[in-house]
Amino acid sequence: MADNARARKLADRIQVVVAETLDRRIKDPRLGFVTITDARVTGDLREATVFYTVYGDEEERAASAAALESAKGVLRSEVGRQTGVRFTPTLTFVPDALPDNARTIEDLLDKARAKDAEVREVSTGKTYAGEADPYRKPEDDDEIGAEDDEDGAGA
Repeated sequence: MADNARARKLADRIQVVVAETLDRRIKDPRLGFVTITDARVTGDLREATVFYTVYGDEEERAASAAALESAKGVLRSEVGRQTGVRFTPTLTFVPDALPDNARTIEDLLDKARAKDAEVREVSTGKTYAGEADPYRKPEDDDEIGAEDDEDGAGA
């Protein structure tokens, strides 16, 4: 069983090798603008998951996924040649959900900003329903105590 540090190092190396090989050797016309975002290797160094993003629409993403699947053998042999490990890990390509999640978060933040601006616009020129500072202060407690003494209800 390999240690986690070795698996992380191998994953980092696989990420670089796959990205460089896609850039230099793979000439598939279906392959769009692909970015290798991350790679993870199992603890036994037998399987590697490579995360990628594709710039473009859904059709370009599907074409790039097919191109990556067809180039898997070339990429795996290049990873084996450049890493020098005894057993070259099998490669699995997974589209990275990070850009979609970031886009969703940005949309939610835009909605929150719009609501904040709306509330700020409605509250412009308005005053508080009560006093500006509704909290009692120690000097207020002294006045209340003095009033109770006058009424005879004080301690």
